[in-house]
Amino acid sequence: MRMITFLLVGLIVHVVFFLSIFDIYFTSPLVHGMTPQATPLASPASRLVLVVADGLRADSLFTLLPNGSSRAPYLRSVMEERGTWGVSHTHVPTESRPGHVALIAGFYEDVSAVAKGWKENPVEFDSVFNETKHTWCWGSPDILPMFAKGASGDHVYTHTYPAKEEDFASTDASRLDTWVFTQVKSFFQSAKSNSSLRASLLERGNIFFLHLLGIDTNGHAHRPMSREYLDNIGLVDSGVAELVSMVEDFFGHDGRTAYVFTSDHGMTNWGSHGAGHPSETLTPLVVWGAGVHNAHKVSEPQPFNDGYLQDWKLEHLRRVDVNQADIAPLMASLIGVPFPVNSVGVLPLLYLNNSDQFKAESMYTNAIQVLEQYKMKMAQKKETTLSFFFTPYQLLTESKQAEFIHKARILIQLEKYEDAISLCRSLISKALEGLVYYHTYDRFFLGCSVVLGFVGWTSYVVLVILKTHAGLNRHPSLLKQIPSNTLARVCICVTVVITVFLLIQRSPITYYIYCLLPVPVWYSVLKESGTLTDLVRSAPSLPLWKCFGYFVLVAFGIELLVVSFFHRAMLTVGLAVLSLWPFLTGLFGKAKFRSLSWCLGCLCLAAFPLMPVMGREPNIHLVTCAGLLTLFTSACYLWSSGQRTPLHLSDRLQFVTQMLHVAVCAYVPSLTHSSLQQKQGLPLLNQIISWTTLASSMLVPLLSSTRLFHRLLSIFLSLTATYLLLSTGSEALFPPVLSWLMFVWINIEQEAMLAQGVSSRQELSTIDFSANIDITKIRQLKLDDIRRSYFFVFFIITAFFGTGNIASINSFDPASVYCFLTVFNPFIMGGLMMWKVIIPFIIVMCTFETIQVATQLSSRSLFLIVLVISDLMALHFFFLVQDYGSWLDIGTSISHYVIVMSMTIFLMLLSVVTHILTSQRLILWRRSKMHFP
Repeated sequence: MRMITFLLVGLIVHVVFFLSIFDIYFTSPLVHGMTPQATPLASPASRLVLVVADGLRADSLFTLLPNGSSRAPYLRSVMEERGTWGVSHTHVPTESRPGHVALIAGFYEDVSAVAKGWKENPVEFDSVFNETKHTWCWGSPDILPMFAKGASGDHVYTHTYPAKEEDFASTDASRLDTWVFTQVKSFFQSAKSNSSLRASLLERGNIFFLHLLGIDTNGHAHRPMSREYLDNIGLVDSGVAELVSMVEDFFGHDGRTAYVFTSDHGMTNWGSHGAGHPSETLTPLVVWGAGVHNAHKVSEPQPFNDGYLQDWKLEHLRRVDVNQADIAPLMASLIGVPFPVNSVGVLPLLYLNNSDQFKAESMYTNAIQVLEQYKMKMAQKKETTLSFFFTPYQLLTESKQAEFIHKARILIQLEKYEDAISLCRSLISKALEGLVYYHTYDRFFLGCSVVLGFVGWTSYVVLVILKTHAGLNRHPSLLKQIPSNTLARVCICVTVVITVFLLIQRSPITYYIYCLLPVPVWYSVLKESGTLTDLVRSAPSLPLWKCFGYFVLVAFGIELLVVSFFHRAMLTVGLAVLSLWPFLTGLFGKAKFRSLSWCLGCLCLAAFPLMPVMGREPNIHLVTCAGLLTLFTSACYLWSSGQRTPLHLSDRLQFVTQMLHVAVCAYVPSLTHSSLQQKQGLPLLNQIISWTTLASSMLVPLLSSTRLFHRLLSIFLSLTATYLLLSTGSEALFPPVLSWLMFVWINIEQEAMLAQGVSSRQELSTIDFSANIDITKIRQLKLDDIRRSYFFVFFIITAFFGTGNIASINSFDPASVYCFLTVFNPFIMGGLMMWKVIIPFIIVMCTFETIQVATQLSSRSLFLIVLVISDLMALHFFFLVQDYGSWLDIGTSISHYVIVMSMTIFLMLLSVVTHILTSQRLILWRRSKMHFP
């Protein structure tokens, strides 16, 4: 009962620590209540057409064909004759939702949206669409609704095709774009006979938005270098040409229409996106029409050192690069609507073909719009902070704001437009810095509270280990003489002071949790601090040098794991060092075969972190080889096991059935891949086999014997079958190699126990997971148990990063789930990918459960050590979280902390699952009732 209570308390504490990172770093930067700002002068355009070719890379559009022609001749002619072009630089994550939000609303990914998938933003935001008179949208059901949902009033009209049309196995996804162009054509034709619709179309300040998903879908399914992807670009180009002709005809060639063609993100050569590779972050931007500069010829070298101008044969045309969020104020300026109030974009003036006064007024409007956000953020923070604690942003105090605004207006009145524009740019830069300052105002205070709780919790766990599992000599402690009621009074006083302080500050409810949690934690530490006295007085009888050696080695090992989050190759170094363990500890002389097997297994597993995560071409033959390797190792075990302990007929039948199932699952990916290549879609039988395998993967092992290796083999076969269905190449070999090493680890730990004289040798084949362990056999912790716990944490990290890393989570290949579904569904696909990540976890967890049973050690004892090691890693990553540098640097550092904290919480829950998976048995007979003996 005490163990359950401890686990529940530990789970709550870690959930709080985990959630704290969302309040510290993952809070929405958006503020509301600002007044929309619009340029007072007449706009050059009455309407704007926005075309977003989802997933289009800049080089795919701009690079010429070998014969010197362009695959997008119309857009190329626009760039060379009557428009301005450049590269739009996107931010990580390079996904559809954040890309479109940046384009249309002018701000980058709201980090509080990390748990919302890619279909909607969790907070309300303003956008260019919201500020228009009317907006008509055609395209994907994943993108369009979020802008209609966030719009005030009822002036954003969406037309979407069914979600089932987004099928990666489609013979030709370009039909999605054809659907959009056809719908737009029908729309304008119907407007000719619909007087009310025609009247709406003729009003000023309208936007027509075309979202073209075909290129992205073809890129995922066939790769960006494929004929399908490249042909789709040509289809979009001809569709845009026809669209422009149709729009100009409808509005009588009045010259009042502006056009923007761009993309939300690019795509890697292997058909994925989400990370920060240039192929994902560089997207094309072509703008032409009313209010836009015509093509500007240049003879001087342009200030770009990326080499793209030469590759694209565009050195003679002025290139104007922008940040993706800059496109929103550009569109607002062209059609004269207010800038989106949440926009952080800076108006790119080189695109505008207008008077210097208009440019200066537009930049002034941009500056005031950003300043309004800053003032609102400052007011909110000032309102919730005690006056003597409030420290304003010194570069933009209220007096300096007034000075900036007054000076800018004077310069515009004096017609010193260049100076006014420069001043407004400076104001925007300072306001954006100020927004970050106030957004992170409470970060240090909250961080200190979390660190204090972290250190207190880790200290408490260490004291619990020393008190209950280390067998220290008990002595009367001076600390224990402190009355507990006095300690309680002190804690109550501290709680009252903190609560009053937070009440005065009008802090959110979560702040109370983060600031008050350290109080009971440190109360518990002080109550158990007498154990420290026991440790000090027991020191003379302890092997101090050995203790110091273990401490240094574990500290080095933890650092190695921390570095491995940044460089996966460090896991290879760690595995190479672990391979020497039997030779350095003398185990080789007592168990030569097992020591050599351990060494070989570590070295084989060490190859996986060196393999590329992204950019791997599918190799279904390796998936088949992994299935054959699984069958071979399983057959060898069954043969050797039969020599020692004959299998029951029911167990033999189950293993044979599972092996046949693995053989089928090894063949299904090959059959699916072949069918998709021939554009015949996903075979229904393959889909049924895949989902059935997934659904039964955790139930089938419960039918096998609870004998140690019998149950482990059943678990291995069941999980590997699912993993094969989720594999596309070399990663399919990972579970068999990992399982082989885990099998050797279990065996070699027996030799380690025997070498230390901790227990007599116990035949592993006779151990039964379901047997009731005699509590008298539960021994005290030894120093070597720290090594076992570290091995476990190391293998858990290896299981997570062995075939992937952060980038692979952001840029996973949809081909991994094609055996299950091909129609785009981010939640199901994400769930399947997470299950693929979890499978190696379960293999390691089951091994650790086995070692606990085999070494006659309380599961609580080892798990507490694991908890300390994991918490030390999490605390390390907490200090490594940064709020400066690139978005990718910041996001990666936060992700590391989230992963380690999630792993700790997840291991607590997974330990219960693996205990059931190893020790319980499901009986399907006896009157057809399920029974757990």
